[in-house]
Amino acid sequence: MNKRTLKALLSATACAAAISAVPANAGEFDGVTLQAKLIGGQQYEALYARIAEWEAETGATVDIISKKNHFELDKEFKSDMAAGTLGWCVGSNHSSFASQYPSLYTDLTPYLTPELIAEYVPSNIAASKIGDALVMLPRAQFDVSALYYLKSAYADEANQAAYKEKTGRDLTPPDTWDEYKEQAIFFTDAPNFYGTQYAGKDEAIVGRFYEMVVAEGGQLFNDDWTPAFNSDAGKRALAWFVDLYEAGAVPPGTTSYLWDDLGAGFASGSIALNLDWPGWAGYFNDPESSKAAGDVGVIVQPQGSAGIRTGWSGHHGFSVTETCDNKEAGASLVAFLTNEESQTLESSAGPLPTRTAVWETVVAAAKDDPYQAEVLTAFQAAASHAFPAPQTPYWIEATNLIYPELQAAILGDKTVDEALETASEAVDEMMQENGVY
Repeated sequence: MNKRTLKALLSATACAAAISAVPANAGEFDGVTLQAKLIGGQQYEALYARIAEWEAETGATVDIISKKNHFELDKEFKSDMAAGTLGWCVGSNHSSFASQYPSLYTDLTPYLTPELIAEYVPSNIAASKIGDALVMLPRAQFDVSALYYLKSAYADEANQAAYKEKTGRDLTPPDTWDEYKEQAIFFTDAPNFYGTQYAGKDEAIVGRFYEMVVAEGGQLFNDDWTPAFNSDAGKRALAWFVDLYEAGAVPPGTTSYLWDDLGAGFASGSIALNLDWPGWAGYFNDPESSKAAGDVGVIVQPQGSAGIRTGWSGHHGFSVTETCDNKEAGASLVAFLTNEESQTLESSAGPLPTRTAVWETVVAAAKDDPYQAEVLTAFQAAASHAFPAPQTPYWIEATNLIYPELQAAILGDKTVDEALETASEAVDEMMQENGVY
């Protein structure tokens, strides 16, 4: 079953139930205009084409006034809050960012039925709350990273022989991060082919560092929120990034990469190993978008020296602002964008759903598609090792202090010890200034 057939099957299965789940009557919001600020990027765009259906059903109009990656949206949201320019109604949200906005978004509970809320996976709903307030509805973008790899790199007989001679071991996809690093260096033939890549700035690099610290047996923060990453585990974690960069096993621009750059990189067929999100699965195996199509393998993410697998996770969602002058319409749009048909559409390309019924539909449909079955198996295993970003409203502020120091170590401007000491002191000072301890 190809991607288009799978998408058609899934959409047909969920269509009737999804339309009936929209909490709005025909024409209920005639003349209403909702301004929205939404995350942009290849893996998110297909869903937005459905907004026209909601407009036709309800009589409302959606004006998307900003569409950026979430790091840029985060800056824009904070600027709007500081300036009091919160005339817009619907915004993209994320479980890793939500705790920063305790006054920005309204509690959706009064605008939705308990029966509708119960259709979502309970753990995702729990992670969509601040206290008792349901501040977003989760979309089919539950994120935990598994390992994508090029099968041809492992099937190549010359690679197999050379790796066996060099290491004494058979060449198979890595189960540990030490093996991953070793293989990434082995595969590299710069500038035409690189062993791996990683996001190198903003929360993206800190999140990867965070999960590597955990995999090495450490933690980013202590229970009292004092920084804990300037540790042996933290040093081993950061050295992993540094070693790959120094060996030339990642593209030289990696410290400026974010998720779309990584997606484009692996899809170019010039990257052997890629730790990445489920939302890319369909894109990577689609011959219209990816040179790697037909050559993609997916397995559970590797483990660190502590025997713990990486598993930094979170999920995307949509929220309605507290200042929205028609919260009912906003909640209706958010419910529509996360209903069964919407989640089935997104899940058909690889992202993991956050509705129980869609999980069941996706698993059933994948039985006749070996690649989709492989993807689901890998990401179900990956999800079993998932853990959230630190649940503090200062998470993003902390990442903004940490990531320049990680970059400095990767680029060789500081030693690992110097970078972690500086980052730890900066985070400690920030936490104290905010009265955390």
